[in-house]
Amino acid sequence: MVFRVNSITMLKAILFDLDNTLILFDEDRFYQGYFQRIEKLFVDIIPADKFVGRLISATRTMVQNNGEMTNAEYFKEAFARGYTDRRDELWNRFLYFYETEYDKLDVNITLPNHLHKTMDNIVQTGLTLVLASNPIFPLNVQMKRLAWANLDHLPFELLTHIENMSFCKPRIEYYLEICQKIDLPPEACLMVGNDPVNDMIAAHTGMKTYLTDDSKDAGRVGIDAGEVLQRLRLEDIPEPDFKGPLSKVPSALQRCTE
Repeated sequence: MVFRVNSITMLKAILFDLDNTLILFDEDRFYQGYFQRIEKLFVDIIPADKFVGRLISATRTMVQNNGEMTNAEYFKEAFARGYTDRRDELWNRFLYFYETEYDKLDVNITLPNHLHKTMDNIVQTGLTLVLASNPIFPLNVQMKRLAWANLDHLPFELLTHIENMSFCKPRIEYYLEICQKIDLPPEACLMVGNDPVNDMIAAHTGMKTYLTDDSKDAGRVGIDAGEVLQRLRLEDIPEPDFKGPLSKVPSALQRCTE
């Protein structure tokens, strides 16, 4: 089944943000626990009082990646600045943490109303599914986060992660890179997310957009893009084509046919 976007292009793919779109949780509280646990793994190299600032800075710096390398390579270089001779060792410690310790983090999530029914309905449309979560984590972390909501079985054609992408949100190149990977024009895609900048900026590529409001932080601009977000203003972002709870996305798909 395909859905009409305009008289020329048919809707063929739907992109989903993850955090506070498909899963709802207190990100600030979660990351406090995350930082407290992960910093212990690096304390013999980087003092605990320096680690968190370095990690946040390296993560935010990824938005400056111009596509010449993967986000993983860009992060490695940024995080290991001053420790270049231990770059691979530092990266391997991150991978070890995500493999062995990440599941031990205290996470208290809730789900958008009718999440599984909504996603089942969308799967039945035959649209190409993309998990368009900001690619700052490895694939296994994205899968673990999907599993929190029992969504790790869904037939995503593409899941964006730190090792398969060369741009981050809110760069429009991030969305164009997705289109290149799934071999579809932006006009054939609908981006669904809760962030009015990181997700809705996809409209500048020609994508349709749906701003979800299930999260108590709906409308809050994420902090992971740092300086780029400081330069962007909400008025720089087109109004979403659709807005409402995730459960109404299937209705928006129907409206695309009108």
